[in-house]
Amino acid sequence: MSAGGAFGGNRGLRPVPPEKGVFPLDHMHLCDLEKKEYLNCLKSSGHKSDNCRHLSKKYLVCRMEK
Repeated sequence: MSAGGAFGGNRGLRPVPPEKGVFPLDHMHLCDLEKKEYLNCLKSSGHKSDNCRHLSKKYLVCRMEK
């Protein structure tokens, strides 16, 4: 077994950006409207993400563009 653990990864080491996530945090709040729409949809649908998939995609597109 490697030093990375049973499922790989850097156990105990500081993660590098790809392990943290694909997109950096939205510090400039460029996609707040899309985020709020998605969260409101989740709340109103009883947290069933299937009902809000179109808004999730809209947020993802916003993050990729900005």
